Amino acid sequence: MTYLDALASLIRSCLPAHAAPPADCDDLFRIYAVLLRAKGEQVTDEDVHDAWSAWMQSIDSGHKALVPYHDLDAAIQAFDAPYAEAIRTAARRVSQGLI
Repeated sequence: MTYLDALASLIRSCLPAHAAPPADCDDLFRIYAVLLRAKGEQVTDEDVHDAWSAWMQSIDSGHKALVPYHDLDAAIQAFDAPYAEAIRTAARRVSQGLI
């Protein structure tokens, strides 16, 4: 396990119960770990969507949500919010030395 895997696991543990990550998404959470290191508590829903888009491009390059965040309708944008909040929560825990 690398430091990114540890952060990815922390982020996953910070997700609310209603969030349902896609199957086989370890690489996605590693990208989220990079967001945590690069932006910390400043990460936005748009950042999360961009990270998801980079990951999804290798999974399904024709996915209908592979568009800029602001081109998505509000219902689809809402899917990114719990992941952004999980990254911010994880960043706070890291900065406070809680992990």
